[in-house]
Parts: sequence; C-alpha cells; structure tokens
Amino acid sequence: MGKILRKGRDAIRAAVRDKPGIKSALVSAEDSVEMWKHSLAKRFPSLIKPRTRKMTVAITAQCNLRCVGCKYGRDFMPGHVLSLDMVKGLMDDGRAAGAETIRLYGGEPLLHKDLPAMIEHGIDIGLRVYVTTNGVLLERRIDEMYDAGLRDITLGYYGTGARYDAYTQRGERFDKMEAGVAAVRERYGKEVGMQLNFLIMRPSCDDEALQGAWDFAERYDMSFHTDLVHYSLPYFTEGLDSEIQFRPEDGPKLQRMADQLVALKEAHPKRIPESIESLRSIPDWLTKGPDMRIPCDVYNMVWIGADGSVKLCYVTFDLGNLHDQRLSEMLYSETHTAATRSAFKLECPNCHCERDSRIKKDRGAKRLYGSKA
Repeated sequence: MGKILRKGRDAIRAAVRDKPGIKSALVSAEDSVEMWKHSLAKRFPSLIKPRTRKMTVAITAQCNLRCVGCKYGRDFMPGHVLSLDMVKGLMDDGRAAGAETIRLYGGEPLLHKDLPAMIEHGIDIGLRVYVTTNGVLLERRIDEMYDAGLRDITLGYYGTGARYDAYTQRGERFDKMEAGVAAVRERYGKEVGMQLNFLIMRPSCDDEALQGAWDFAERYDMSFHTDLVHYSLPYFTEGLDSEIQFRPEDGPKLQRMADQLVALKEAHPKRIPESIESLRSIPDWLTKGPDMRIPCDVYNMVWIGADGSVKLCYVTFDLGNLHDQRLSEMLYSETHTAATRSAFKLECPNCHCERDSRIKKDRGAKRLYGSKA
C-alpha cells in the first residue's frame, strides 16, 4: 500500500509541476485536511501516525566555520562522517517507505568527498535532493554537484560582510561565500534554485541586518526564509554570556522585525514562501520558547546524525543507529509510532522547528496569528 500511495503522489506532483494554480489548490486542500486531523488528534492521539516524507541527514560533523551558535566541528559528534554506502542505504530505505525529499547538510556537507555521488543516487531513485551549505566551497564544488543532478541549495546567512565573519569566527569568509553564490548564478542561472536562510538572533535583529540579507537575496534571485536562534537543539550554544539569545527587553525589536518581514511578504509574496501567520508568530517563539504549545508535526520526517544515530527530529526521540540496524527496521515500528504521538503532544524540550507547517495545521494558532494587524 505504501508503494502505491508513493507512486500516486509522485504522479500527481509531476502532473502539476508546471501548473501553479492547481498545485496551490491541492496544497490548500491538504492543509485543511491536516488541520482537521490535528484538531481531532488532541482528543484522539491515535490519529497521529508516522508518515515519513522527508529525511534530514547530517552527512558529516566536520565544518570549515566556527559559528558562535553551533557545536558542529567541535563538541558535537566530533570526527563523525557517514559513508557513501550508508547514505545510499538509508536513501533506499527511506524512499521505499514513502520519503519524497532528502536534505543533505552537516556540519558542512561540501567537505564530504562523496557528496556528488550521494546526490546522484538520491535523484536516481526519485528523491528530491537539496543541500544546505554555508556556501564557502560553492565556487569550487558546484560543477560536480550540478552534474550529479543537484538543482536546489539552501544557504545559511548570518549577517552581511563583517557581521558574517564575526559570527562564523573565520576571517574573510563572507567574500568567499558570496563568490560561491555568484558562481552558481553565473554558470547555471535559474536552473539552480537557491534559498537564503536568514538567522534571526540578537545580533541580527535590526534594520541594517535585515536589509543586508534582503538585498543579498534580491541580488542573486534567492527565495528568503527565516531561521530563529534555537534554545533546545543538542548542537546549539548561546555563545559567551548568551550573547545571541534574546532577552525579555528585546520584545519591541522582535516585533519590529516581524512587522518588517510581514511587509516584505506582502510586497514580494513569491520571494518569501513562509506564511504571514508564521512571520507574525516570530516574537512569541523567541520570547516564550518552550511555552509555545503548538502541536508538532514531525511525524512526517526523520533526522539522521553523522554518527549514524536516527531520531524522529533534530532534538529528541531516538529510533536507533544505522551502525546497528537498517533504517527500514526503524521506520513505522512501535517506537517510531510512539515517538510521533509524544512529539505531537510536546512531551519533549519543544522547539520552533517546522513552525510554519505547525501553525498551518493548528486552528487556534492560525486564527491567532492570522487576525493580528
């Protein structure tokens, strides 16, 4: 049955790829169904079941930056790297289980010598593959990734110029990152889709930082996405004296940032895919933290670390380790099902990952942030 449903979704996706109107209507219909399911699941948790559509895989813990808010490359899974065979195996198992998308990241994935082979294999078996990178090595490696079939890149953006270099703690990396992005556009034009992930943290919550990121996205024709500084990820650090974390007195700054993002969304809806409701919710996520009680929808994903560990999500709910068993043995097991229901009920540290889709599926949150002027 899983294979039949997967083939059906693949056929529908292919049929509407060049029909944005129909695609939008189908997405809207699915959102409505999911909203009803989430409403009912608050009383009947058994409605929540695993439905693995996407995989996020840290193929290496190595990194060529030393970002203030990140432990990768230092204290988190130091030295661990996934082999090509292991990644191919988890791709095969995930695809057979219904996965449609795989995100390859790290650490810094462009440091992995076998990244092009991973991309090629994923695309060959029908996965949508995208890579999340800091961009420093893009100019050097984009050709082999493109030849392998890569057409989607997301880029971490931590500030413009000296701000980027200060946060990444590696001098003159901003210029290399920009040269990489420019190289993608010069060589492949719009054949490669690129998304800028602007990290909202205390040092970047101001007009200058937002304008710099927006100008960069427009200059290289990138879609614009917001990431929020974390408070519960195992590889996150707040920096010296919690320098990148928000404080109660930052509320007005956060509200101004959210208002500006909403205005940009209204003026440029195609460049910002994120919903207005999600943008309006940003101040609450960053001031309330774990007290934001919007049910989680990570039943549609699995996270795999560079040490082979498999979790339901970025934060918690261990499912096993690829060094001990195949992914196919973990997916849709009793442990997997129990984890999805616990995540839905927020029996976890609670994070703001997937906030846009969570808000779209929660009637109360959608009403709250949809009504704010």
